Amino acid sequence: MNDVTRILSAIDQGDPHATEQLLPLVYDELRRLAAQRLSHEKPGQTLDATGLVHEAYLRLVDGAGSQRWDGRGHFFAAAAEAMRRILVESARRKKRLKHGGEFQRASADELDVVIEAPVEEILAVDEALDRLAASDGQAAQVVKLHFFAGLTLDETGRLMGISSRTAYRDWAFARAWLAKHLDPGDG
Repeated sequence: MNDVTRILSAIDQGDPHATEQLLPLVYDELRRLAAQRLSHEKPGQTLDATGLVHEAYLRLVDGAGSQRWDGRGHFFAAAAEAMRRILVESARRKKRLKHGGEFQRASADELDVVIEAPVEEILAVDEALDRLAASDGQAAQVVKLHFFAGLTLDETGRLMGISSRTAYRDWAFARAWLAKHLDPGDG
């Protein structure tokens, strides 16, 4: 049993000091995953990798008494889901009129150039991913770990306890399914 799994087990058993021991062990990997995910976001993002990791970590361990961890893979899958939800919430918040709504930032030098913000795309992908999860939960989990957490498909397969071949097959299926359901001409 590795250290992360041992500490997660201690958290499940109610050890108050175990949560403090977990962050140093997983921080670098979570930070790498967050940085990789944020590299796909539009420049000027107000959320940085450190903030994303801290917010996700707080969500994961804050309610630790009610959450049971089935090992390292389950923890990182939950972290990927938490990061996805944080990014979606951020996109929804930015879309609200109170936070600028449809307004977009532009530098004074580029006033004649309007840059489309990917907020609608993020929300559309989130909705499509929820629909995919309803029809094929495993494929949706592969998308979350590979796309949102930035894991390779081999890492995703190991964390999910499936073969790399199955992870690649699920990724191919999910990409085709999402492309079909995200196509604007699809209705």
